[in-house]
Amino acid sequence: MKRAITLLFILTVMLSAKDYTKNPETIKCMDELVQKYDFKKDELEKLFSNVTVQDSALRAFRPRVTKKQTPQQIAALKKRYPKYGAWDRYSKHKLSFSRVQQGVDFIKRYQETFEKVEKEYGVHMVYLAAIIGIESAYGANVGKYPVFDTLSTLAFEKNRRNKFFKKELIKFLHLSKTEKFNPKNVYGSYAGAIGLGQFMPSNYEAYGVDFNGDGRVTLQKPEDAIASIANYFKKNGWRKGEPVATRVGYEGMRFKAYKTGYKTTYNRSALIGIAPKEKWDYKDKVRLIKLNKKMYDELWYGTKNFFVITRYNHSAYYAMSVHQLALKIAAKMKE
Repeated sequence: MKRAITLLFILTVMLSAKDYTKNPETIKCMDELVQKYDFKKDELEKLFSNVTVQDSALRAFRPRVTKKQTPQQIAALKKRYPKYGAWDRYSKHKLSFSRVQQGVDFIKRYQETFEKVEKEYGVHMVYLAAIIGIESAYGANVGKYPVFDTLSTLAFEKNRRNKFFKKELIKFLHLSKTEKFNPKNVYGSYAGAIGLGQFMPSNYEAYGVDFNGDGRVTLQKPEDAIASIANYFKKNGWRKGEPVATRVGYEGMRFKAYKTGYKTTYNRSALIGIAPKEKWDYKDKVRLIKLNKKMYDELWYGTKNFFVITRYNHSAYYAMSVHQLALKIAAKMKE
């Protein structure tokens, strides 16, 4: 029985493996890698001749098909995704007690690195820890997908982001040469993101920092990951010592008076009927961030630094979860 299961597994892998060396798009990629980055044609052909197609990753990027829903399907969706409570559902696990405690422990474990990085880049350590906590559970979940196979699948199998993933595949292979690693031995997310901070290869190249001084940027190592996230924030406009967000009050239970979201900015004087719940001296323009909760809408002012966090992930909820996790970690560290 055990032998049969092993044979079935081998057969499944063989069936899912694919030779991309005759694919016109693969040939273009190989030519670019040979011409621009001094790869050998035979080593690339060896890599691309045996790619394990990552079907589950591909499904996430298939072209969306819109179908007319039945009344039963609509009712099921309303039950699963009620009108109110989106923030409650989104933040439930991201801001859990265990994630806060793990963040405190992670900072204590790498205290010296965090202090040096904060001094050099001007980003408070609790925000760096919060990013790592949300992205990879402090390194416990960096992803189980083989990055080379995943990016090859997404680059050459039809999906809505082929062009993007072809560029990321080329960046990844270039990194494998400059950072001296076997591209077949790196694992990451279903989209090909790598390391504790889940950088895509292009961001790895643009923002990666060799902070431990071993001559390589290795984002699976906490020292390099912490500094690279700080570098990402700094290069995207993080302002040292400035706040990120503050809770504000308004009249009523649901907020509809002004447009909300990180893309829209306001002068505070133009926002009638809205005021911070505590003393707040920030003078620059603000964003209105609405958190849809079950019983009411929670409203916040977001600053330039809040916007910087959305450069990491283009979601107001993501940025707010990073902010609130950072605050909780900071409070726990003071206990």
